Amino acid sequence: MWLEDLASANVNIFTKISAWFKARFIRPSDVQGDPDAPTMVLFTSGSEGAPKGVVLSGANIVANRNQLVAAIDFCPKDVLMNAMPMFHTYGSAIGTMVPLLTGMKSFYYPTPLHYRIIPAIAYEIDATVILGTDTFLYGFARNAHPFDFYRVRYVPASGERVRERTKRLWNDKFGIRLLEGYGSTEAGVIAGNTALNFNTETMGRLLPGISARIDPVPGINEGGRCYLKGPNVMLGYLKADKPGVVQPPEDGWYDTGDIIHVDEYGFMTIKGRARRFAKIGGEMVSLTALEEEVERLWPGIRHAVVSVHDERKGEQLLVVTMKEDAARNELAAHMKKRGYAEFSIPKKIMIVPNLPLLGSGKVNYPELAELVAKQ
Repeated sequence: MWLEDLASANVNIFTKISAWFKARFIRPSDVQGDPDAPTMVLFTSGSEGAPKGVVLSGANIVANRNQLVAAIDFCPKDVLMNAMPMFHTYGSAIGTMVPLLTGMKSFYYPTPLHYRIIPAIAYEIDATVILGTDTFLYGFARNAHPFDFYRVRYVPASGERVRERTKRLWNDKFGIRLLEGYGSTEAGVIAGNTALNFNTETMGRLLPGISARIDPVPGINEGGRCYLKGPNVMLGYLKADKPGVVQPPEDGWYDTGDIIHVDEYGFMTIKGRARRFAKIGGEMVSLTALEEEVERLWPGIRHAVVSVHDERKGEQLLVVTMKEDAARNELAAHMKKRGYAEFSIPKKIMIVPNLPLLGSGKVNYPELAELVAKQ
């Protein structure tokens, strides 16, 4: 259904007047319905496998809005600039539901890729909140005039690790501190840095009302597999093996699939995806951590690290990069200097013109695996 067709066919002056009266005078007791019934279906990004339908109830959505507003002082005077798609956790939870349920003004732009246009719009509408992933926020900042975000007070960031260069650029150019957080399609926004509780090296603390369980993983010394429970956690998955059947999380605990470390103050750090660990010579190696090291050596260029089958060691590490002159000896020297053991240093480098990406800006690993297999 195209919204513009729906509007032209069904929305007239009488519809608008009726909606205006309902919005101002309807009472909660007048609304009939089950808050625990399925209300929204979002789909996981499919960055590691087939996408799954995530079924959220009205209670899940309202709970996550309340958790966010309890941690960050969003208010009706705010103006939110949202270029994130609604299938993205932040685009849905903060970008859509918080304004609707808080009375904030919001401006929706259809794509986050127009790096020059979005900052100009933010200036024109006096935006106080703007959303993005690391990729998009870096693009906005590079193309924006230093005064474009003059009224912005909060920039929640999630979807991928926010790199140091992005944080530094926003701080130096606009005097704005990025609030890196952690979310998932299955539970909305889960944790985040706030003005009160801030640690730039982490994803922040859990939002109110969410419980976390960290289960140890063999071979991983710091952190463990994270499970979550709370009123914001989904009703369940829709999967291809049982079409139309909602499959709830076991005992109410949602398996994030992330390896997370929680420090003594409650700040959370992602060490990697459980699936994104390779076993090399009997040792567990985080592919996410290796990607961060490659980024540290060659900043400003897209890289990915994957594991491929190896007859002798079971798995072998491969760097896929867009850097045209990437050299393995340079990478090995850098990683040895950083204290990495020989077995954890990628043995091969594959240079590509472009890495396959999802709509959210994250690397599409299933497509990347196919590309590597063909090469």
